[in-house]
Amino acid sequence: MTAAEEHVLLSTEGRAAHLTLNRPQALNSLTHAMVRRIDEALTAWEHDPAVATVIITGAGERGLCAGGDIRSIYEDVRAGNTASAGFWRDEYRLNARIARYPKPYVAVMDGIVMGGGVGVSAHGSIRIVTERSRIAMPETGIGFVPDVGGTYLLALAPGELGTHLALTGAQIGAGDALLCGLADHFVPSGHLPQLLGELPTRPVWDALQLYVRQPPPGELAGHRSWIDACYSADTVEEIIGRLRGHGSSAAEEAADTLAAKSPTALKVTLAALRRARRLGPLEHVLEQEYRISCAALASHDLAEGIRAQVIDKDRSPHWAPATLAQVTDTDVARYFAPPAEGELHLATTTQEVPW
Repeated sequence: MTAAEEHVLLSTEGRAAHLTLNRPQALNSLTHAMVRRIDEALTAWEHDPAVATVIITGAGERGLCAGGDIRSIYEDVRAGNTASAGFWRDEYRLNARIARYPKPYVAVMDGIVMGGGVGVSAHGSIRIVTERSRIAMPETGIGFVPDVGGTYLLALAPGELGTHLALTGAQIGAGDALLCGLADHFVPSGHLPQLLGELPTRPVWDALQLYVRQPPPGELAGHRSWIDACYSADTVEEIIGRLRGHGSSAAEEAADTLAAKSPTALKVTLAALRRARRLGPLEHVLEQEYRISCAALASHDLAEGIRAQVIDKDRSPHWAPATLAQVTDTDVARYFAPPAEGELHLATTTQEVPW
């Protein structure tokens, strides 16, 4: 068995096909080989009339997927290579494919779902969260920018909730995931085995209605007033100024969180979100994210952020530039320039899914 076969388990039962991300010791983080294997499986099942529903889950007790394998990205950056660009090219194609998949794609977003884990789940047609779900796009903390269509999804969230989540990297639970449009249904984790047991023999909607419940209340709705007021500013500096001046402890805490993030990543993320609102379909946003990700490979902050958070774990990154004031418009514009690795071109379609 190859590593890819070991790390993505495939099975079919009745009318359901099942993808299981199987790297529990790494919280099911995605490798390039895993992305390719998922894509190959989706191709086979798309054209298999015996398969009516596709399901994706994560092995272990901790979550679906914590994101991409950032240790590999760190090693790639340190070596001056561009293997990560190839990984992102295939990963973003997979994200777009999941969003357009012609059969029900059931993503079980139980436990931790971050970064690349959002990419293989939140673009699906049926996204299930539980009381254990913890969902986040924490990229600014490692000198990176939300990708895998994250800026598309967060740009669509109500008001400025997506801006808050993208810049701070805050984790949210089931109720807030539903509010922000990152999930569709709440199913208590104790009911997941029964639900998954129904899918091989019943249409997905018939099975779902047996187990969907009201989610526990979220937290973001109660903070909409200050989030919308503060994050509607045009610059990160002004956002932080409004947060500091608001007077609430939650806004002050958000400002403290932003102060610890990569200044460059914050400014690029805000620009990416604002642009995403105007770009149109997911594919165009993924093409933009590919430009940004490739530019990040040549940056100081990506390697430094991964070093501080994952390699040395000293949690003391030394960002360069070190302050927001030192990050120029030219610095930000560089992230949106065509990459040396070549553009990512994704076809778009308005075709309606047949179910």
